[in-house]
Amino acid sequence: MKANVGGMDRILRIIIGLGLIALVFVGPKTLLGWIGLIPLLTGLFCFCPFYPLLGWNTCSTCNKES
Repeated sequence: MKANVGGMDRILRIIIGLGLIALVFVGPKTLLGWIGLIPLLTGLFCFCPFYPLLGWNTCSTCNKES
């Protein structure tokens, strides 16, 4: 499992994930906020399982071959 999420993509995923999870506790208090775990975890682990399927990689320094 190589890192494929980096930079701004990672920061945005973490912010969006935390924002969605906050909906569980404040605001409309909807359980759909738990969907925020997906972008939060992909941001924290620097890996998105859909990126290899699409051939994408936003991590420019994580996968440099020596």
